[in-house]
Amino acid sequence: MSIPIDTNHMKINSISPLNHKYLQMIGSIAKCPERLYFTGSLPEKRLTTVAIVGSRKPTAYGREVTYQLAYELAQQGIVIMSGLALGVDGIAHRAALDAGGTTIAILANGVDTIYPATHKALAEDILAGGGAIMSEYEPGTGARDYQFLARNRLVSGLSDAIIVTEAAIRSGTLSTVTHALEQNREVFVVPGNITSPLSAGCNALLKQGAHPVTCAQDIIEVIAPDLLQMQQRLALGNTPLEATIITLIRDGIRDGDELQKQSGAAASEFSQTLTMLEITGGVRALGGNQWTLR
Repeated sequence: MSIPIDTNHMKINSISPLNHKYLQMIGSIAKCPERLYFTGSLPEKRLTTVAIVGSRKPTAYGREVTYQLAYELAQQGIVIMSGLALGVDGIAHRAALDAGGTTIAILANGVDTIYPATHKALAEDILAGGGAIMSEYEPGTGARDYQFLARNRLVSGLSDAIIVTEAAIRSGTLSTVTHALEQNREVFVVPGNITSPLSAGCNALLKQGAHPVTCAQDIIEVIAPDLLQMQQRLALGNTPLEATIITLIRDGIRDGDELQKQSGAAASEFSQTLTMLEITGGVRALGGNQWTLR
């Protein structure tokens, strides 16, 4: 079942991906769409992006590792990409939002309708959180089976890497992996219990040479080593107040007023320090006096 979203309060944009800095990398994939439709906000420049995919009915283990990886990556300023499906997709989007990060959902139907309908609230939160909902299909296009497989090439094509957190041996998720390999994207896989059918696909991919992943750092070391080095340099900040602000944001606080209150600093000193952290690349503004680590 699908459900329309309120188009009276949003704008549906149509854009050539080759004319947008964040989307340009998709020009190298097979069957690159001439136009993409989206609601919400796209990054103005290319940012490191990771797609997280997997089972629509994950186990407790799959839910836990999906949330953990998406949350930790989003905290580091990495965009989380997925397909808004039930299961792993929805968990990855939600974790990114909880971390104060950016997440983008790619649909297999027009962006004027949310499928599945149960993710309408999640879709609205993605837009409110500064992310986007995107599709290659014109508004008014319904979801069809073959469009989900076609959509998967965009999920991987717009990402620097994909992560499979839990998948059965015949999972549709593996089509995204096939596209990723054809597109020369990095493939990361979470190892699973060898007796679990929902880990059989993951363990098979590991046998074939996919990167094993147990934490966000495993991914960052491969696709964004400069980011890891910067985070290590900024781990303690250049001043005690910078260190305090960084620690508070890492603990999940992103409201500027609350950060200032918990830091114990005077408003003027806090504002100057926060500005310096933004200039040096330690934090970035989300709008509305909300902050996250870059």
